[in-house]
Amino acid sequence: MEHRFEIFTTRISKITRNIRKIKSNAMAEYDLKSTHVNCIYYLYAHNNELTAKELCDLCEEDKGAISRAIDDLENMNYIVCNCKTEKRYKSPLSLTESGIKVGKYIANKINNVLDEASEGLSEENRKIFYDSLQLISDNLQKICDKIGG
Repeated sequence: MEHRFEIFTTRISKITRNIRKIKSNAMAEYDLKSTHVNCIYYLYAHNNELTAKELCDLCEEDKGAISRAIDDLENMNYIVCNCKTEKRYKSPLSLTESGIKVGKYIANKINNVLDEASEGLSEENRKIFYDSLQLISDNLQKICDKIGG
């Protein structure tokens, strides 16, 4: 296939930009940034209790970005740290009542966007796409692991 590199990299970049734009637009009324959305979504989707470390892993974000997002979300009264005795990074976090409300909104919005984004794909093609995406992601991670990145 000719121009594979250009097609692959530009489409991935465009998808990433569009996702950020959709997140920003949908969350403007709540004054939430992309990382905030991810934290709330994962807490909502994982029965409302995760640690900062678990959020880092799920969101694919570094410790500093998640720490800042947690501080912001606590100040906005969307999340609360349930344990003050352990190291904060390993303490369970959960959504407040308003955080659960926003989490439900985010989850519904995500489902609607994913339905629209995959319009025209059969269920079989959607499964093949996600399986292929996972394989490519895993292979790229192996390459990065080999080169020390």
